[in-house]
Amino acid sequence: MIKKGDWVQIHVIVLEPEQRAASVPEDTHQLPLEMWVKGHMLNESAELGDTISVLTITGRTVEGRLCAVNPSYNHSFGNFIPELLEIDATVKGIVFGGDR
Repeated sequence: MIKKGDWVQIHVIVLEPEQRAASVPEDTHQLPLEMWVKGHMLNESAELGDTISVLTITGRTVEGRLCAVNPSYNHSFGNFIPELLEIDATVKGIVFGGDR
């Protein structure tokens, strides 16, 4: 059971596809605008999938569907690209000169 004060993540549909601006690309226009927010749960108790409210670190109260408890950060700069090693060596050669 998830309880009040637990650190959680919620999912919110900000705009449905039909509410999106006509100027966004067609493939984007077909999808909802989504938001994921982390904060401390304000409800007394809940289960994954329930609609709850959270208090964010910045003091905002946001309502959405509970999707994670104690969410972690998963950052990535993408897959390895061998050409970037060559670019790195080339740039260092230009900036610092020689073998440095």
